[in-house]
Amino acid sequence: MSRLSIETPGKAETVIAGLYRDIERRISASPPGLCPVDMSLSFLRLCHAQTCGKCVPCRIGLGQLTTLLEQVLDSTATPETIDLIEKTARVIQDTADCAIGYEAARMVLQGVQGFRDDYLSHVESGRCLFGWDHPVPCVALCPAGVDIPGYIALVRAGRYNDAVRLIRKDNPFPTVCGYVCEHPCEAHCRRSMVDDAVNICGIKRFACDHADNTTPPDSAPSTGKRIGIIGGGPGGLSAAYFLSLMGHQVVVYDQRPKLGGMLRYGIPDYRLPQDKLDADIDFILSTGIEVHTGVSIGRDISFAEIENQYDAVYISIGAHNDKKIGIPGEDAVGVHSAVQLLRDIGEGRVPDFKGKRVCVIGGGNVSMDATRTAIRLGASAVTCVYRRRVTDMTALAEEIEEAQSEGCQILSLQAPDHIETDETGRVTALWTRPQVIGAYGKDGRPRPYDADQPLLRTPCDVVIVAIGQSIDAKPFEQIAPVVRGKIQAESDAFVPNTPHVFAGGDAVTGPATVIRAVAAGKVAAANIDAHLGFRHVIKSNVEIPAPHLTNMPACGRIELRSRPAEECVGNFDLVKCGMTEQEVHQETSRCLRCDHFGYGIFKGGRSSKW
Repeated sequence: MSRLSIETPGKAETVIAGLYRDIERRISASPPGLCPVDMSLSFLRLCHAQTCGKCVPCRIGLGQLTTLLEQVLDSTATPETIDLIEKTARVIQDTADCAIGYEAARMVLQGVQGFRDDYLSHVESGRCLFGWDHPVPCVALCPAGVDIPGYIALVRAGRYNDAVRLIRKDNPFPTVCGYVCEHPCEAHCRRSMVDDAVNICGIKRFACDHADNTTPPDSAPSTGKRIGIIGGGPGGLSAAYFLSLMGHQVVVYDQRPKLGGMLRYGIPDYRLPQDKLDADIDFILSTGIEVHTGVSIGRDISFAEIENQYDAVYISIGAHNDKKIGIPGEDAVGVHSAVQLLRDIGEGRVPDFKGKRVCVIGGGNVSMDATRTAIRLGASAVTCVYRRRVTDMTALAEEIEEAQSEGCQILSLQAPDHIETDETGRVTALWTRPQVIGAYGKDGRPRPYDADQPLLRTPCDVVIVAIGQSIDAKPFEQIAPVVRGKIQAESDAFVPNTPHVFAGGDAVTGPATVIRAVAAGKVAAANIDAHLGFRHVIKSNVEIPAPHLTNMPACGRIELRSRPAEECVGNFDLVKCGMTEQEVHQETSRCLRCDHFGYGIFKGGRSSKW
């Protein structure tokens, strides 16, 4: 008789493992708008099923919590029940023996404190507070509210011009977003329940690359109103486009010699070719927008002058100022701001990094752009230094992977200490202090702290600082309230205590993404129009194809291919290759058409106008 035997998974264990994977996929595909109380109860039941039952808080307490939450959903609870839920959860959190118990209780406690109004709504009126305007997850998660299932269906039908027309109803930068959007719409794509999210961004790019209609829609009759827009980036131009379609006369002021803002002066050509950006901007300007470039507010013209000339003013300046890191040696020769570096390249002033060793400080998308740019400028070695772990970097995962594949080394858990220089004041090395990842902070991320290790010296000739950006709000301080470098505006973009000033995008939120700037411009356009006494409607008049009744089995997601890393050195040619016609047909076929099936059939699935 053997003392030991090799354990092999039984049928039940295999099935359970599969169920866990199914649960993970379902959680990842959970759209916004689900009842938060119902979700809390579902997670609580799952946690309760995982407990060992040894300690009373888990065995009895979690069961009691389950019963109390069921009463809330059944509308048999009272306001006192909610207090009892909070008290019970706090006791379990403090007394449970293991993480399963106290984490389950903490989740319930956070919920009852975070969305107490939903609990009260169930108790008092028997329903959840949340109402879905967009039952389709991808549309709900797109800041601009683009009709994603609609244009995917149009691309599948080969109607590329109509697909782009439909996108432009909500987003006048379809080509730009097809190349550089962070695609939040894919985060909760319901296709994830089957296999993986649809490559929405790649489909959009294909549509824009194959569309050939450059005729803008007709504008509404002239209203006689004049609107000044400060900032020619994605937010300002989006507002200008929609306001022009509404019949208003729009004038755009921009500080740089060309329009585009950070799209032109912050995103390298290998991600967004200039001709693609120019195509979107030319389309926007073809609606009759007047442009003044090379104009700096506060230097060439005061904000008060602009305010007096127009019936409304929209401030949409980008975050073009860099932030200092504040370490010795930061002013040495060879230290560059990432923002300034990318801007110089955008304006044709290309530095020579050939054969130089480069260190980039930061972990965001700008640091990845600076890192990959240095490689293309001929640097012999590029190291990205970040004080947290790689998993904590705020850059998109695909950007990090691309940088590493191109030869960048990421030095994580190293905080910059000082920059070493030679006798002529030139950079010779970056000294960093090793870190240990620690407790989670209020931002939900683990904070690093100094490790008990000696400083690390990384020899280099160039240091690029990419730790953040800010706006230049000084020209607007006399008119609009500015707090911590950001203009204070309401959710409708109106600036309080002003007659007709609106603000949005980076100027209000700080550095954000392209699609969020576009969304801010759309919101501003709608509310400026209403402020002036109008209610114009923006629509596309595109008929969406009927859904295909198909039971397409699980299928792999089509990913965009990148050119070989060795081809990227010394040039800024486009890195990502678009889909082929065969690939885009397969990928569009994976869309589950949530606008028609499920909730979509009841709620209409889309907003045909706004």
